[in-house]
Amino acid sequence: MRASDAERERIAELLREAVAEGRLDMDEFDQRLETAYKARTHGELEPLVQDLPAPGSAVAPVGSSAPASLGGSAANWPARIGGPATSTGGFALWGGFNRKGRWTVARKFTAFAMWGGGEIDLRDAHFEDRETVIRCFTIMGGIHVTAPPELNVEVRGIGIMGGFGEGSNEDGEIAPDSPRVRITGFALMGGVGVERKRTKAERRRLKEAKEAELEARRRHELEGPDDGGSGEGRKKL
Repeated sequence: MRASDAERERIAELLREAVAEGRLDMDEFDQRLETAYKARTHGELEPLVQDLPAPGSAVAPVGSSAPASLGGSAANWPARIGGPATSTGGFALWGGFNRKGRWTVARKFTAFAMWGGGEIDLRDAHFEDRETVIRCFTIMGGIHVTAPPELNVEVRGIGIMGGFGEGSNEDGEIAPDSPRVRITGFALMGGVGVERKRTKAERRRLKEAKEAELEARRRHELEGPDDGGSGEGRKKL
């Protein structure tokens, strides 16, 4: 069967997600994307994504009317839930603490900062359980939490002569299979900030993927659609 423009775009989206996750290098991405935009049939599109599952789910068939489940994060959430916690809390007094990179968050994580600061980065973190509570308490200090846009985050804290940051679900594109994180606590003459942000590596991969996609699309438009030899296609510009 002939492939539609919408089906070609769905395959292009899956390829973008794959390069953002590191499943494809840029050369593979460029080759597959160019092939996708030139494809005329489902048979030409299907091999391009057979080895590339969508994040957290199987790839939807090319001919299916249901959209593939996509996410912008490099996270494979089911694989990042479970296992023993590597940290149950952080403490800072006239100093600081940080939890970032590859670490496993306890189902109940408690952070305290007094005349100091702490950093909790969840972008590359694993989670002991699907339900996680991060309790942040600060007195004349600060704690900063960084989460990926797709993580299910609920912020419920109190600021007393200070601030307890926003950054809950309305600011993100929540993945249905992500863990649920509740950030609670209070800030007294200090602050707890919650920010949604991608890692530098992921932002770079997404930028390179977008540039490659625009180049492939430009080449496709210059060449014109392949009419399968009917003689009715547009001439090259």
